[in-house]
Formats: sequence, C-alpha cells, structure tokens
Amino acid sequence: MSAVVLRDVDGRVLTARKNGSELFMFPGGKLDPGETFAEAAVREAHEELGVEIDLAALTPLGRFDAAAANEEGFTVVAEVFEHPLVGDPVASAEIAELAWVDPADDSRTDIAPLLRDAVFPVLSRR
Repeated sequence: MSAVVLRDVDGRVLTARKNGSELFMFPGGKLDPGETFAEAAVREAHEELGVEIDLAALTPLGRFDAAAANEEGFTVVAEVFEHPLVGDPVASAEIAELAWVDPADDSRTDIAPLLRDAVFPVLSRR
C-alpha cells in the first residue's frame, strides 16, 4: 500500500479514520494495476481528501511495516511519502473523520499501529 504524510505549520500530520474503523491512519491505500507507489499516493490523496498533490513534490520517507489496523493477525507494508500541505483537505464519503495529530504525542490510543509504531517515531526525529 501507499500513504502520504501532510503536515500543517505546527508540524501536526493529517490522519483519517475511514468508515467502519476506529483507528486513524494516513491517507492512502492499495495500488491500482500498473500504478507506482507514488502514483497511488497522489490518487488516494485526491480521492480521500480532495487535494491535488504533485507527483514530483513527493518525498519518500521509506517502507514501513506493522500490524494491520483492521485485520487481526496480518501485517501491512506501506511505502510512505511526505508532501507539502496543499489546499483545504475535506473528508470524502469513505472517510468518517479527519484529525490533525502531533506525531510526538504517544498518549492517543486511536492511532493505527503503522503510524504509532513505525512512522511517527521517524517523523518525531525530523
């Protein structure tokens, strides 16, 4: 899967809670046939948030893996990119809620393991 990190001026990252999930995760999802990870990040940001991000402006953060948020016993592997915040993100129909989260705040229990255990520690050091 592919995911994109969008930060506000305070360093918080935009997370989304999809319908049917209790956990917040980055905007993103599975690749369509023939699509690169970066292309999927651009498409998913548009589908989930209504924002147009620039493929050339994506910065790879790396490949991360962690326990899947909504499939017990499975592991999710994601290529994660960072992109400057553009426009005004708005939740699409598949998104129940958006939340700006400080990656250094480890008190939240509603964050997907991929973010909490793998990506947030990297973002907190940047």
